[in-house]
Amino acid sequence: MDEMKRTPTILDGIAIASQIKAEVATEVQALVTRGITPGLAVILVGESPASQIYVRTKVKTCGELGIFSEMITPPESITTDEMLVLVSALNAREDIDGILIQLPLPKHVDTKRLLEAVAPDKDVDGFHPVNVGRLQSGQPGLAPCTPAGIIEILRRSGLPVAGQNAVVVGRSDIVGKPTAVMLLNASATVTVCHSRTVDLGSFTREADLLVAAIGRAGFVTADMVKPGATLIDVGINRVTDAADVEKFFPGDPNRAAAFAKRGSVVVGDIHPAAFAVSGAYTPVPGGVGALTIAMLMQNTVTAAKLRRGISPGNK
Repeated sequence: MDEMKRTPTILDGIAIASQIKAEVATEVQALVTRGITPGLAVILVGESPASQIYVRTKVKTCGELGIFSEMITPPESITTDEMLVLVSALNAREDIDGILIQLPLPKHVDTKRLLEAVAPDKDVDGFHPVNVGRLQSGQPGLAPCTPAGIIEILRRSGLPVAGQNAVVVGRSDIVGKPTAVMLLNASATVTVCHSRTVDLGSFTREADLLVAAIGRAGFVTADMVKPGATLIDVGINRVTDAADVEKFFPGDPNRAAAFAKRGSVVVGDIHPAAFAVSGAYTPVPGGVGALTIAMLMQNTVTAAKLRRGISPGNK
């Protein structure tokens, strides 16, 4: 019962992202003194407003940290072959260390072919099969940004991973699978669950560390959580129904006001009521999502070092 009454620790992703970005800026400065300016190319196809916001934020952050960035904006009508030519040219450029293709791409473009066309040593998203293999075998490489951010939150918050019973809910190639591998590499005992797992709660209730990345609002409820567990909520789900807002945030005047103003509120994959049961948790927003761009910047600097034979740990 005492466990239930303890005040959970809020894991502040915004503060941790600021720490990482400050460290990256220092690394960039050290490289610049050696005549090396890390460079990131971002390809944004078409005019999706959401994608434009994400890309502008990435480019702005590059500028703040001293990373050279180039935004390439081909029209929506570009073909897969034309995109492959563009990627090939970026692969060959010495001033570009990282290549990021903003997703989603138009339906007529072959996303898989393009992601695999990016040179593995410039794949700052960590999606290329070569980097997936490096992660799997524990070799130095470029890890996907969101899973890498999860590991940083745990590490910098002093939360134990080795020996912990970790459950990852979600098996996507972008978050679920790489997060499971990174936790395994950090000596956790890992179970991966998903939408077809029978009696999901029987697994999640055993988790010392629970990562929810299934893309369903409030999917993990309080009765599915082990008291005192660490909860990492990767979900960002927009709720647009007033009844759902009341279900997730009963009697919360701030959320009600936000909903009245915007017509939506954001909720993670973990029901907010579950946080009270936890020992520590990442809020939504302000948790895992805040780390993604910071880790992209870190990957760009890591790529710049690896491509020149400099150890990533060498500041």
